[in-house]
Amino acid sequence: MSWTDYRIAREKMVREQLIARGIMDERVIAAMREIPRHLFLDQEAGPQAYSDHAFPIGYSQTMSQPFTVAYLSECLELKGDERVLEIGTGSGYQAAVLSKLAGEVFTIERIGPLADKAAETIKALNIHNVRIKVGDGAQGWDSGVLFDRVLFTAAARSVSHELLMQLRDGGFLLGPVQREDGGQEIVKMIRKGSACTLKRLKECAFVPMMREGEMDARDIPINRERFRGG
Repeated sequence: MSWTDYRIAREKMVREQLIARGIMDERVIAAMREIPRHLFLDQEAGPQAYSDHAFPIGYSQTMSQPFTVAYLSECLELKGDERVLEIGTGSGYQAAVLSKLAGEVFTIERIGPLADKAAETIKALNIHNVRIKVGDGAQGWDSGVLFDRVLFTAAARSVSHELLMQLRDGGFLLGPVQREDGGQEIVKMIRKGSACTLKRLKECAFVPMMREGEMDARDIPINRERFRGG
């Protein structure tokens, strides 16, 4: 396919999968329209890169479907100057989209070859505000670095206190969590001092988060606040 063909496929993706399903943030739509999703997948994916489903990227990991990437990006409520931490770089596509929406993007990937490939693709696209490192995302970035948003893109059973404390006061963490009944849901955890408020957004299905050590949320004071969301 030519570059023009991919651009047409991307425009169709935006129109039929995002706008038609309720994505309204114009900056998110513009970012999804700009970033060439097919470059983050093997060449064999071709135009299917823009279809409405997730893609395997190796090591039992996947790239989320376009709507999920757009939905998470919209839920982050970014204005353009925020510092964002992403847990689970994967292909690097989500980080590339966020690079158009935030001031700085830090992203951690536990699997070295995935991190390397993501870094190569992002560099090839001349994106300069994304930093990638290999490590255990459960512990966050280096100590002393605070973030306005934290996004995790694999289903966690709990969230570590260390990760929560890397949020600025008033910032929030967003991502899928594993429920005790086996289901998953996307939640938003807003930091308020040393505690946080938990809001439940929607049902979801993500690959489980890989970790070196167990994440334990029992020592995190959480005010559980149920609400209906889309």
